[in-house]
Amino acid sequence: MNFDLNEDEEMLKAVAERFVTDRYSGDRDKAARANRHGYCRDNWRLLGELGLISAPFSGDNGGLGIDLTGIAIIFEALGNGLVVEPLIENVVLAGGLFERVATEPARSRWMAAFSAGEKRIALAHREEQARYNPNWVETSAQRDGDRMVLAGSKSLVAAGGGVDVFIVSARLSGEAGDPEGVGLFLVEPHTAGVSVEGWHLADGSSAVSLRMDDVAVAADACLAGGLAEIDVAQTRATVARVAEAIGIMERLFADTSTHLRTRTQFGVALGSFQALQHRMVAQYAAIEQARALLNLAIMTDPNDPRIQRKAALGARAFVAKASVELGHEMIQFHGGMGVTDELAIGRGHKRLLTLSRWPDDPQAALDAFAEASTFY
Repeated sequence: MNFDLNEDEEMLKAVAERFVTDRYSGDRDKAARANRHGYCRDNWRLLGELGLISAPFSGDNGGLGIDLTGIAIIFEALGNGLVVEPLIENVVLAGGLFERVATEPARSRWMAAFSAGEKRIALAHREEQARYNPNWVETSAQRDGDRMVLAGSKSLVAAGGGVDVFIVSARLSGEAGDPEGVGLFLVEPHTAGVSVEGWHLADGSSAVSLRMDDVAVAADACLAGGLAEIDVAQTRATVARVAEAIGIMERLFADTSTHLRTRTQFGVALGSFQALQHRMVAQYAAIEQARALLNLAIMTDPNDPRIQRKAALGARAFVAKASVELGHEMIQFHGGMGVTDELAIGRGHKRLLTLSRWPDDPQAALDAFAEASTFY
């Protein structure tokens, strides 16, 4: 099987790598992470101008319509550069979901702005009692004339700080864990009855909790979809998260290799010690295993979302655990400096920790993969 990139994919990779070179050299990434929403607005605008925000959207919506290969190329490059702009949550997940379920009035109002990077959108789905059950939705939606009234709360909305609108899942019928009876609605953060509370996650990215007290939603803000559409969008986001994690793993491995070649102890380079060589080889093998699983995910049949989901879950189950273990090893090789923000090692490891536990932890990812495997 040929894994070489074609001309368009090489160009996409070059654009992402050029963004990293231009915007993430020196201490610029620290300035981006210091923003109250965990990213740099200037960088976000530049990503829009470069077409990296619009790339996952279809050509009809101003994008390139890239497949999973294109998504993996972009996010591996951005991960290698430790880019903090929340493209996965705001573009691949929420933006991709919006593109699938938007009605014509909503599409006319928002789609062009999302594609250009002028507006941001986030998915508000996770609830406090859900644990790792993606079907758990207690937030209710009740009809009131030609409007819907939403009541409930979302405990964690990743990259939700400063967004222009949320996609909110709410139950129209059935019990909290039922896979059917859930609708999707657009809710703007300044709507009457909406309360938003923000904080930073371990990697410095922003998250918010969302509370809705009898929030009235107009008919044109009701979307055409439910949990099945969220599941499809999550598969693409999972591939992006895996690719980003692999990019970070490669960055941490490369920086540590340089450290071991240049740092001396007892008059010789640290890299000359056989025990350290063996540990580095083990982590190199983990990176190659992770890449093989990512390749499996992106090469699956695009017309069978169940197979794609299974392969993506398998890659995530491995990478969620292996990436954190790699981070631990790289930190040990650097000593105390490895846990600080002065080095890419510490910053990258914090991002790996967040990726390994969102939207679920490694064991939950493995359980989801095992459950998906029982259907084949």
